[in-house]
Amino acid sequence: MQIDFVPDRNLYPFESRWFDSSAGRVHYIDEGTGPPILFCHGAPSWSFVYRHIVRNLRDRYRCIAVDNPGFGLSERPAGYGYTVAEHTAVLGELIDHLELDDFVVMGHDWGGPIGLGAATTRADRVRGIVLGNTVFWPMEALANTAFSAIMSSRPMQRRILEQNFLVERVLLAELGRKLTETEADHYRAVQPSAEARCGLAATPKEIRAARPLLDRLARDVPALLGDKPTLLVWGMRDMAFRPKAYLPRMRTTFTDVDVVELPRAGHFIQEHEPDAITAAITKRFSTSR
Repeated sequence: MQIDFVPDRNLYPFESRWFDSSAGRVHYIDEGTGPPILFCHGAPSWSFVYRHIVRNLRDRYRCIAVDNPGFGLSERPAGYGYTVAEHTAVLGELIDHLELDDFVVMGHDWGGPIGLGAATTRADRVRGIVLGNTVFWPMEALANTAFSAIMSSRPMQRRILEQNFLVERVLLAELGRKLTETEADHYRAVQPSAEARCGLAATPKEIRAARPLLDRLARDVPALLGDKPTLLVWGMRDMAFRPKAYLPRMRTTFTDVDVVELPRAGHFIQEHEPDAITAAITKRFSTSR
């Protein structure tokens, strides 16, 4: 299934590009020139969430933002499971296809383990890491496993598929007045039907089902990427990835780490504080540093 939505050029002033991965057709943007930065989104967002940051950075960096299969403008492939492991493999194929070298990877939400998963197997090509409100180890807290169980239940799966629950009642409920109605519609329009929302429905299950991948990342990230220059940009009002629960381990994983706290931001930091994130990335990875 292909999504036929065309983004507003005033909001998303980028050229759409396509990659025929082994799983299906993947949409991405590739803007600007300079050191490459790869932006990885989580659920229930898509590359649109990075629009302000890409627009701010593309005069200095080559900015690549990808839509995972099942999200944004990417295909909903037949036979695809929408697992974090599958998304990771597709992202790795795109990195190799674009021949990215000396690149920075930014991951938010599920984009953290997806981006890090692709980066650990290409560690010699990774320049640096940016992580925001994410995790790369098993989420064992009761609140996380309970959320996964509830959202995986038959009634909630129906609401995700039929009522677009994760977009309407999670993303848009948080962002509220941050977005114009047209911006909000850009999140709705790429998930137009129950058939299109299979990827959304799968993500809560992955909190528990992706444990083998997260167990591996818990070992591999410190071992293979722990010495990479790292930036943590954290929404301090996030109820899912609470700073006190996640930042200490993040800080100790990396030996060369800067932390930028975003005191007014919730989970969707790219919408809350794009200028602060842009400034932090520019400062952290400037060539003169």
